[in-house]
Amino acid sequence: MTTSPNSQPSSPTLVTRLRNFVIVGVAIVLSVALFLGLRTQTHTPSLSTLAAASTPFNVALTNQKPTLVEFYADWCTSCQAMAADIQALEQQYGDRVNFVMLNVDNSKWLPEVLHYRVEGIPHFVFLDRQGETIASSIGEQPRPILAANLEALVADAPLPYRSATGRTSEFEATVQPDRENTANPQSHGAQVKG
Repeated sequence: MTTSPNSQPSSPTLVTRLRNFVIVGVAIVLSVALFLGLRTQTHTPSLSTLAAASTPFNVALTNQKPTLVEFYADWCTSCQAMAADIQALEQQYGDRVNFVMLNVDNSKWLPEVLHYRVEGIPHFVFLDRQGETIASSIGEQPRPILAANLEALVADAPLPYRSATGRTSEFEATVQPDRENTANPQSHGAQVKG
């Protein structure tokens, strides 16, 4: 069969046009859904962001507010899992309770790590208005348990969950001489090896 030079290729069939229209429609719907999904996605705070916004430990010990101290590490998956809950609790109680975060990998906090006997993280210490230890909990804690303890802390009442234990990331504070960073007290993890 020969085609004459003047003949036009046949126009797309109705089925082909309909298929192309459906593909374009689906692509538009998926693009809109992806865009809206990314915009409404909640942002989980990083531990370093929470720590930067936390009350300095020396201030918390002297400002006459009760305190929640969290010992954490950036590598701690249990700590990371609780970051959103800690942020939400800080938004709810931050005007009445100090939230302090101490990174166990920073040798600056070695005296506190040893004093509060941090053996697993996250490790939470509840301090009264005078900076005295009331209770502690180790490992991942459900937000309602921490909230109940914070409510009691604010009310100067006994804490309902004085020694809760959840899933932890193992940590052992060992003091070793740091031959490389002895002159730099700001180096992270200079003496604490976990």
